[in-house]
Parts: sequence; structure tokens; C-alpha cells
Amino acid sequence: MSKKRGTAPKSPVTKRQAIRDKRRQQQRRQRLYLILGVSAVALVIAGILIIPSLLPVGDIVKITPTTRPMEDGRAMGDPNAPVVIETYEDFQCSACRTFTTDIEPRIVEAYVATGKAYYIYRHLPFLDNNLVTKESDQSANASMCAGDQGRFWDYHDMLFANWNGENQNAFSNKRLVAFAEALELDMNAFNQCFQENRFAAEIKADEDSAKSLQINGTPTVLVNGKTVAPGAFPTFELISQEVEAALSASSN
Repeated sequence: MSKKRGTAPKSPVTKRQAIRDKRRQQQRRQRLYLILGVSAVALVIAGILIIPSLLPVGDIVKITPTTRPMEDGRAMGDPNAPVVIETYEDFQCSACRTFTTDIEPRIVEAYVATGKAYYIYRHLPFLDNNLVTKESDQSANASMCAGDQGRFWDYHDMLFANWNGENQNAFSNKRLVAFAEALELDMNAFNQCFQENRFAAEIKADEDSAKSLQINGTPTVLVNGKTVAPGAFPTFELISQEVEAALSASSN
């Protein structure tokens, strides 16, 4: 009686080859998944960057320019005044908008226009950190380019007048250019300045100084180098107390 022939056992060489083939297939799948993943991320980033440029500019809130006393770039007042007031702000910051509309005019009237204080705006654009879109950075850049034409404070007011939330495309590049057009700036000069990010080093210097002073929020106000109410909102009353103390100290 004949016996059924069984399948011949695989040789060690054949088994090793099968294992190698399986590993190669797994590696090919992993590479494919990696390529697909990278492509998907690239498409998302491209969409984030491109879509804002395709959106319409939308409505622009126009302003009536207000002359500050002794405007000098992003500063105002007498540089030899006994008190120096510095504000660290982000144009996307809602509290900064409140500060600008409600408190800054009172400071200007009480101390800057009277020659008692020199007022300096400093940039701390941080609300777009870790984001692809850079509305804080680019609005700071645009304001400095406007300042290059002697219009920093007008552009500053235009930005806060058109604020509508953090990272909501209120300060897309297209709108930042439109703000400059609304102020009737020299657009050739503005666009060249804006596109080359001409004041990046100056803005970075402000950020570095904020870091050295352990400032991590906006608005933060300093009076003669002393932070007003660290961790709290700098009201006019709190600022006034520090200014009056500094004036008293300077007269002694």
C-alpha cells in the first residue's frame, strides 16, 4: 500500500528568505505610510498658508489720525523727561486693545503732553507662537514699516480698530497691506519693507528684553524700568502711582 507523500519541509535558507521578504514588505509599507503622512501634513500647511491669501480683504475700519505729542517713531514725548514709560504689547491681545483705547490716552494727556514722561511702545508678539500663520509677528512688522514713514501711531490705531480676535485672519498679510493703503502710505516703500521683514532684528530685541525682564504677558507697563503691578492689568491708577513716585524721586 502506498503512503501519501507529505510536503517537503522548508530548508533553513527558504525560511530566512521568507522572513527577509516579509520584513521588506513591512518596510515598504512603513515608507509608504510615512510619505502619505508627510504629504498630508504638507497639504494642511499649504492650505493654512494659501487660504488666507485667497480670502477677500473684507471690511476695513478706517480711523481719524490722532497726533501724539512729539511723535518719534514708536515713541512720543520729550526724550529728556524725568520718567520713561514703556509698554510691551501684542497687537492681537484683547487686553492691549482695551489698554490702548481706555488708558493710553489718559497717560498721554496727564504725563506725556505735559512733558513729564517719555512713552515707548515695545513689541512682544507671542500670541501666534507655534502657529504657521504669524499675525502677531506680521502686524508688528507692518507697524514698523508704517513707522518708517512716520506713521507708526496711525497704523497702531488702525490695527486695534480692526481687531476681531486672536489668529482670526484680521491681520492677514493682505489686510495689513490694505491698512497701509487706507492710510495712504507710500505703498512701494511699505511693500518692500514689509516683504523683506526689515525690522525683524528690532522686534526681536524687544522680545529679548522682555525675556530678560521676565515679562510673559501683555500689556505690561514699566515706569523707569519698574514693572507696574506684575501679573495684574495695569490700570491708569496703578500706573499713575508709579509715575508720581518716580516724579517725586526725580525732584529730590
